[in-house]
Amino acid sequence: MHRVRQALLLPLQLALLVAAGTGARVSAPRSLAWGPGLQAAAVLPVRYFFLQAVDSDGRNLTSSPPGQTQFKVVVKSLSPKELVRIYVPKPLDRNDGTFLVRYRMHETVHEGLKIEILYGSEHVAQSPYILKGPVYHESCNCPEDDPQVWQKTLACPASEPQIEEDFVSFPSINLQQMLKEVPKRFGDERGAVVHYTVLNNHIYRRSLGKYTDFKMFSDEILLSLARKVTLPDLEFYINLGDWPLEHRKVNDTPGPIPIISWCGSLDSRDIILPTYDVTHSTLEAMRGVTNDLLSVQGNTGPSWINKTEKAFFRGRDSREERLQLVLLSKENPQLLDAGITGYFFFQEKEKELGKAKLMGFFDFFKFSPLPCGSWKFCGLDSGYPPLTDHLTYSLQADYKYQVNVDGTVAAYRYPYLMLGDSLVLKQDSPYYEHFYVALRPWKHYVPIKRNLSDLLEKVEWAKQMAFPISCENDEEAKKIAKEGQLAARDLLQPPRLYCYYYRVLQKYAERQASKPMIRDGMGRVPQPDDGTSVCQCHRKRPEREEL
Repeated sequence: MHRVRQALLLPLQLALLVAAGTGARVSAPRSLAWGPGLQAAAVLPVRYFFLQAVDSDGRNLTSSPPGQTQFKVVVKSLSPKELVRIYVPKPLDRNDGTFLVRYRMHETVHEGLKIEILYGSEHVAQSPYILKGPVYHESCNCPEDDPQVWQKTLACPASEPQIEEDFVSFPSINLQQMLKEVPKRFGDERGAVVHYTVLNNHIYRRSLGKYTDFKMFSDEILLSLARKVTLPDLEFYINLGDWPLEHRKVNDTPGPIPIISWCGSLDSRDIILPTYDVTHSTLEAMRGVTNDLLSVQGNTGPSWINKTEKAFFRGRDSREERLQLVLLSKENPQLLDAGITGYFFFQEKEKELGKAKLMGFFDFFKFSPLPCGSWKFCGLDSGYPPLTDHLTYSLQADYKYQVNVDGTVAAYRYPYLMLGDSLVLKQDSPYYEHFYVALRPWKHYVPIKRNLSDLLEKVEWAKQMAFPISCENDEEAKKIAKEGQLAARDLLQPPRLYCYYYRVLQKYAERQASKPMIRDGMGRVPQPDDGTSVCQCHRKRPEREEL
């Protein structure tokens, strides 16, 4: 049936391809280039910008130009006397007429950068682009003192709905109450809470509880942020565990306290930050990890019409509904391909359900955000299971439909699924990440019930096509997949993550009723040693006295 549909649709596909300009010749001067990687002041772990292929008639291409990618980018120092290491991989083809260019600097360039963008032998748009120095690399500790200037450089949004909603419960933050309550309520032997103080743009912390190994992820993003912008003085607690902690209601006595977490829920009052998963993959892109929120955009598999009309899932056994998925898959192999790649919670089910092969991300998007292959290898031999199934991310880009089912809490694979070219079927959930508030069912994804009772019905809906060449549901599914992808590209780009982090810390600091201090047991978290690179900060900042 699938082949019959493709045969019937072939004339329509060819017409659409011609309309999209697939066979059109790319005009280098008319093509477009934009993005933070073309600004000297936009300091990011990996700098990046975008290219839009435009034909000789001025029309944007909406699919890949024919043949091999002819875009080429050269990034080098303006001064031949400055020898710097800059890694520039090939542009990533996003299969919609746009390309993503990334480069990672391993040293600061004081004179500046020259960026040449070519299509064939012709310069693209305004190439060459000159970025007057200094142009700082990620490890350079040279924060911008004026947060408004920094936010303007990164084009931070004026507001973030989730942040506004999170702080409604906390018009004032009583530090003394938190100092008394948090250690007793959440800092016991099984706790996973870290107490931070930021003073004079230095980070201090102490751990509360046994399971705080993931502090390396909160440390690294706070330190990276402090290298880019001067942070406000503040004192706060971060929950490193899966589940949100504060379940008191606003009218309770005593009231809720503002614990910061990576995941929220409808019955909790935690303040949410972007997950350690997306921040770590952003920081270590093109270095410690190879697959991140940028790189996956160029690895989304075949075009929509060539994808397999099945729903797909791979993951750990961290929720019973995932086991149910496998049973549904066995009973309905024509609609669903689901498998469990690792058993921890339901080990007795492995013999019955079988164990699926662990797949790398580019086998279907392929993702493994941690630069290590096991819990112990990461230095996290705590006897506690990984907080998420980050080692089992599987996004088979060959499949039109991706099933997103919760893990212990929200499935942290969801950002990567959204960035693909597949339709996401998302389980109804009480859990959420920081960007979910901007997403709408039937616009950015197709909702499925918590118990998965309508999953097969939704897959059948997406596959439903009217003959001979009309394909309304398929076109609607494709449209939803594209809308979700575009939203994720905007919400999850690296500057937006940094902006979000800063805005949370800023609002938190504004509401503190007393002065933050370095408490007993706290130690300073040092900036990482970057002895292989030279960084001379041009900003002269007097050190404030730490009290």
